[in-house]
Amino acid sequence: MGDGSGASVQVVVEHELAAVLDRLDVGVFALDRQERIVWANAASLAFLSCSAPEVVGRRLLSLVHADDRQLPSPRTHREDVGTPPVHPGDRILLARGDGSPLPVRWFPLPLRPDAECGVRLRAFATDEDGATSHPAGRSESTRPLSERDRLALLADTTAQLIYNIDVDESLRRVVRLMLPRLADWAVIDLITETGEVNRSLVVHAHAGGLETYGDLQGPMPPVPASSPMPLSKALRGVASTLAGPRTYDVPPDSAVAVEQRRLFAATGIETAAIAPVKGPSEVLGAITLGRTAGGEPFTTVDLGLLEDIGRRIGIALENARHYQRQRQVAATMQRYLLPQLPGLGGVEMTARYLPAPDASHVGGDWYDAFALPDGDTALVIGDVVGHDLEAAAGMAQLRNMLRAYTWAQDDPPHRTVERLDRAMGHITDVSMATLVLARLTTHPAGHQALRWTNAGHPPPLLLDSAGGARFLHEGRGILLGASPGRPRLEARVDLLPGSTLLFYTDGLIESRRQSLDVGLERLREAAADLNHRQLDYFVDQLLVRSRPADNDDDVALLAIRIPEAR
Repeated sequence: MGDGSGASVQVVVEHELAAVLDRLDVGVFALDRQERIVWANAASLAFLSCSAPEVVGRRLLSLVHADDRQLPSPRTHREDVGTPPVHPGDRILLARGDGSPLPVRWFPLPLRPDAECGVRLRAFATDEDGATSHPAGRSESTRPLSERDRLALLADTTAQLIYNIDVDESLRRVVRLMLPRLADWAVIDLITETGEVNRSLVVHAHAGGLETYGDLQGPMPPVPASSPMPLSKALRGVASTLAGPRTYDVPPDSAVAVEQRRLFAATGIETAAIAPVKGPSEVLGAITLGRTAGGEPFTTVDLGLLEDIGRRIGIALENARHYQRQRQVAATMQRYLLPQLPGLGGVEMTARYLPAPDASHVGGDWYDAFALPDGDTALVIGDVVGHDLEAAAGMAQLRNMLRAYTWAQDDPPHRTVERLDRAMGHITDVSMATLVLARLTTHPAGHQALRWTNAGHPPPLLLDSAGGARFLHEGRGILLGASPGRPRLEARVDLLPGSTLLFYTDGLIESRRQSLDVGLERLREAAADLNHRQLDYFVDQLLVRSRPADNDDDVALLAIRIPEAR
């Protein structure tokens, strides 16, 4: 469930975002649905030698140089033809203000809110003189880089790290940018969150391309506290250093030095540059570039470039670790807050919680089931407006209140939810939420009956033994917090033998590209097709078949099944 704001975007690029993008070394365009440029950052104007009035309002296609006949569409998705997103790294020629060609590579940048605002961000990094497209193994790969080449490499590196949240993939892409342009070998050592060092990547550029040497990768010894050797200093964040085989052709002062001597011997590196990988608040590792015989020796100028690359990698890595840490905390909190399901005689029950792929979307969804004093069973599915830890904490408050009211008062579900709605704003931090509260009753004759009320939540799905499937739209009212004190409706249905009842949250059905009705129908069809399967398999496959690929919300499911009469 989203944050409930529903506000449309009224400006093309917010002032704060524009300020950030203007500081990038990468060119950035903002494009409308017709692929017209509606904003350009300072780097893009400098690269093109144009002013903003000269590019704003023009279609991006109009900037293509005459020598380049094709431009990848900047749209990240086209609903009419279903084309996939543009792949990062696509090369194109743009026309400068003087008509000369400017080789660039394209990268899409994420922008939220999504397609509803009609704006896409498109970044490009300069590819002057084919700098990013040297085939591996060419003799000029280790030639000294011009200042323009260095800026292009930093722009490419920034674009790759911005585009890709996956750190391992980002590192591989950055290495592909450096090899063979800067060196024959690249080695990345990373410090784990527990303080251990791991040689994460060892890559060699040769005539056949890039090759990863897994036998040289793996755990490294602890970093010595005072060793003056280059790698040890870099891993402590002390300094960047030039090195060679002679550097380690001395009695080793640590196990790290032994490993580094082994690296030089195995790779044939004759000259190396080693720099820290530093984030805003901590040292995260070190990067080593090596050249074999015949390559130009590294200089202190190369160290400056490598330090810049290391800082960019460090920022991306620290952000990714923060992202994963935040996600893990939210998901762990959510998991521990979800209940153990009670055992019910004569009724099968199972539940699932699937965290959101985006850490900022974890936390608000929950399910609950618990026995009541009179022998009935309360069934709940809910979703708190908001995301992450705040939503998880609000969910816990609301769940506990609902449990207390349902247990203490022998009221029908709609009365309990009315009481909860009146109290929620006064004694919880939850502003709005949706939920379904149901009461399952086993009658003396043995049949099951369900009473429920729905506060703005997607309708439960009921399947019968013959394969029929219908949504329970009855008993529906507005979401909690929208109008406290308003009377709520209640509905009732008998659950026949062989029937299955599914409660779920909107992460199972919502898509940015399709209407909610399409998601509901997809769920209904999938559930009907799987209805004959065992209950745990049924819910697992629903998650696979029904959850839209573009949905970044968490999902909670609660399902019960009334066994067939024997």
